[in-house]
Amino acid sequence: MAVKIEIPSSKSISNRLLILQYLFPELEVKNFSNAKDTKLLQAAIEQIKNYNLTSPLSINIGHAGTAMRFLTALLSTIENKEFILDGSDRMRQRPIKILVEALLHLGAEIRYLNKEGYPPLYIKGKKLDKHRLNINANISSQYISALMLIAPKLPNGLEIVLNNEPVSSPYIQMTLDLMAYFGMETFFNNKIIRIKPIQNLKNTRFFVEGDFSSASYFFGLSAVSRKNFELYPFNKNSFQGDIKVIDFFKRLGVRTLFLNENKMIIEPVSNFVFPKKINFDLIENPDLAQTLAVTCLAMKIPCFLTGLQTLKIKETDRLQALKNEIEKFGVPVSIDNNTLSFNDFSNFHTQKISIKTYEDHRMAMSFAIIQKLYPQIKIENPEVVVKSFPDFWDKFL
Repeated sequence: MAVKIEIPSSKSISNRLLILQYLFPELEVKNFSNAKDTKLLQAAIEQIKNYNLTSPLSINIGHAGTAMRFLTALLSTIENKEFILDGSDRMRQRPIKILVEALLHLGAEIRYLNKEGYPPLYIKGKKLDKHRLNINANISSQYISALMLIAPKLPNGLEIVLNNEPVSSPYIQMTLDLMAYFGMETFFNNKIIRIKPIQNLKNTRFFVEGDFSSASYFFGLSAVSRKNFELYPFNKNSFQGDIKVIDFFKRLGVRTLFLNENKMIIEPVSNFVFPKKINFDLIENPDLAQTLAVTCLAMKIPCFLTGLQTLKIKETDRLQALKNEIEKFGVPVSIDNNTLSFNDFSNFHTQKISIKTYEDHRMAMSFAIIQKLYPQIKIENPEVVVKSFPDFWDKFL
C-alpha cells in the first residue's frame, strides 16, 4: 500500500509566476508554493506595490537567491522608483555582477553599496530601451531567467546571446515554457533567446504543480527503505527539468507510474540488480546532487557526480559541505570545481554522527534519507527546511 504524500508546489515555477503576475496583474495563479523563499518574494512584491515614498525602498530577501536575481531585474524596470536590495550575510557573498552588467548594458541604473559584484544594491528604475545583449551563461541560469521575465514588458522586447553553454538549462526552458503558455512569443536556438513585447495574454490562469526537487527525497527514501509512495500533484508533462529524477532513480531500483493527471506512484523494483557504480552528469539538474550522493552513501554504492560547478555559489558551498559531512561516515570524498566522488566504504560507520546543515535546506533533507536507516544520526538545525518544504519532517515517514 503506497503512502500518500502531498508535495509542496514548485518553488521555481511559483517564483517565476510572481514576477510575471506583477508585470501582468490579470494572471490568476492557484497553489503557490508555501516555501520561505516564495513567501519572501511575495512580501517583497507587496512592498513594491505599496511603495509611494520619495526615499529608497529597502528590501531584504534573506537567503532567497532566486528572489535576489529576479528582483534585481524587475526593480530596474520600475521607472523613477529607488530601491536598496539586500540579503543575508551569505547572500552578500553570492555573485550578482554578470546580471548587473547585463542590466547596465540595457540602460539600468545600479550601484554596489558594499563590495563590487555583490549585494547590497542600489537600483533606480528606468525605461530600458536597448534590446540586445551578450551574457556568460555558465555561472547561473537564474541571471538569464531574470532577464527573460522582464523582456515582454520592455519596449522592444529582448535578444539574449549566450556566450557559452548554459548551466541548468532546463530552468531556462522552464521560463520559456511558462511564457509560451501565456502566449508570449519566444525563440531559443543556437544560444540565442528572443522574446517579443506583448500587451495581452492568451491564458490568464495557472495551477502550480508539486516540486520535483522536493519529491527527490522520497525517491531516495523509497530506494533505501523499499517503501512505496503516492506523490501529488504532479504532471507527467511537467515544465520542470528535475522530472529527470525519475530517470536517475530508475538506475537505483525505483520505478515511477503516473496514475492520472496529477498523481504518481514510486516503488522499489523487486529483485533489482544494483549497479556496481553510479555515474551521473548533473549539469542540468544540480539541485539533485545532494539527494543522489546521500542515497548512494546509504546504499554503499560508489558514486561519481559531475556537472556540479554551480554548487559552490548556492546557499552554501555544497561541494565542500557534502565532502565534510559524508566523510564523517568514514568514507573519503574527492571533489574539484565540478565533480564529487566516493567509492571506499571499508571504514563506513554511523556512530556519533551529527550532520551540519550550513543553513542549507537541501543538506537537511538529503541526509534525512540516511537518517531513516540509522536513527542515531543527528541533523543539526532541522528547521532550515522551511526554505522550500516547511512541513518536511511531518511528511518524511
